Amino acid sequence: MLDCGGGSGSFAVPLAEAGAQVTVVDVSVDALATLRRRADEAGVAERVQPVQADVESLADAVPAGSFDLVLAHGILEAVDQVAPAFEAIAATVRSGGLLSVLVSNPVAGVLARALAGDVAAALRELRGLDADFSRPGPPAVQALCRSAGLLIEKVHGIGVFAELVPGSALDAPGALEALADLEAETSAREPFCDIASRVHILARRP
Repeated sequence: MLDCGGGSGSFAVPLAEAGAQVTVVDVSVDALATLRRRADEAGVAERVQPVQADVESLADAVPAGSFDLVLAHGILEAVDQVAPAFEAIAATVRSGGLLSVLVSNPVAGVLARALAGDVAAALRELRGLDADFSRPGPPAVQALCRSAGLLIEKVHGIGVFAELVPGSALDAPGALEALADLEAETSAREPFCDIASRVHILARRP
């Protein structure tokens, strides 16, 4: 499997511990050094391959169409040009393979600012959604998946209510458990999943 922008190995090391062979591509030398250290400490260094490169040049760093699972978690927000970066990432997915994308949801920012009482900031955020085409929101990522010939299998929200509930409310007995259940039951249920702080998109190459 391939972890794009996987940096210090927060996904790669646990997956390697579960038995996966993981290639991690990241532009940061420091992050890859941390990845090597964490992989050594976990005893999975032989199952983790660090590669220094940026996602826009993936074609020069890893073979195309050679991975059965590709992670792109949070990387699209960090690139200069979303469409070319996504194309490069999608090209690494082999036939029948999966692409897992985790992306921030700009809609959640508007809602959070409004609920915090900063209505003017919420209005600015809302108007910015139409003006800033560099922000890869969930609908844009789903469109990119389709353009790359990928079939979207699942879409679910992460953090539907977790960032909206006041911290003091979670001190009540059973509140944390109730919040966890609320998150689980709304993560794939419209319209709740549409306001999640992050959205996970799972797509497959036919």
